[in-house]
Amino acid sequence: QVQLVESGGGLVQPGGSLRLSCVASGSISSHDAMGWYRQAPGKQRELVARISSGGNTAYIGSVKGRFTISRDNAKNTVYLQMNSLKPEDAAVYYCNILRNYYDPVPRGAWGQGTQVTVSS
Repeated sequence: QVQLVESGGGLVQPGGSLRLSCVASGSISSHDAMGWYRQAPGKQRELVARISSGGNTAYIGSVKGRFTISRDNAKNTVYLQMNSLKPEDAAVYYCNILRNYYDPVPRGAWGQGTQVTVSS
């Protein structure tokens, strides 16, 4: 089974940037859609961004124009570039393989996530 390992989180001031990485140990198919999720304390996990095998992307409204999802299939890695971070972006961020791009149900095992804290 593919294991997903997220990294790149940390403490950043409002307006700052972070780049998250998700490395799959075991190959992910270049045909797999991938997604980044986040979960804040007391809230449900939500899909923040997704990317298709062909590079199509979609975002939730609150991060559009600030976050960018990308992938490097050769490295089995998915990235999330987060700019202009806001305190409400603080959460644990996870990645997962999606059932498909148009039916973005996660189908892999969850990793440990990476904590993003936005505070001055």
